[in-house]
Amino acid sequence: MDNAEYWDSVAGSKDFTLKFEAEEFLKELPSDAAVLDVGCGYGRTLIQLRDAGVENLAGCDISPKMIELAKQSVPEADLRVNKDVKLPFEDDSFDAVILLAVLTSIIDNQKQAKLIDEIARVLKSNGIIYVGDFLINEDERNIARYKKGVSINGNYGVFKLDEGAVLRHHDPDYIAALLGLFFAVDFQFVIHETMNGNTSNGFFFIGENCK
Repeated sequence: MDNAEYWDSVAGSKDFTLKFEAEEFLKELPSDAAVLDVGCGYGRTLIQLRDAGVENLAGCDISPKMIELAKQSVPEADLRVNKDVKLPFEDDSFDAVILLAVLTSIIDNQKQAKLIDEIARVLKSNGIIYVGDFLINEDERNIARYKKGVSINGNYGVFKLDEGAVLRHHDPDYIAALLGLFFAVDFQFVIHETMNGNTSNGFFFIGENCK
């Protein structure tokens, strides 16, 4: 099962719980900002932004079923299915892009880098990127599954859930290098809750597009 099939299979049954620091994000935005949520799932963050008064919203996801659910919850948003890491939007379309718990579902370094390049492409000059995701943990359960997961593609931090998804937790230095295209406005270590009810080391990053 690839990850697109997995997200289709759990659409409507999983709650996404990774914390979104909306107040920190919103204070960086102009009132008329166009905002894209990459990997929007069923629209959780878009609903939060709409309720906070953001009107120009868009989202995309690799799961058609997730997009169907999002359209029911946020019909006013421009919602599209994306193929792999290619984003279905024009250059310089957005004032801000959100990326929540998306890197965790892309285990390949090159694909992650291509997605970050795509985000830079659709972001306007000086546009804002917000990234929240999971970092490496040091408990016995995670260490055991990271060691087992190295055989999947060579990256420590990769692991496979019993239900089929292959996911990844990240080294902080790797994340800093991956997001090096952007000028860092804020970077904080946090504890996130996972969709399966566990806790994990994590971070959120706010950066400015320097192109």
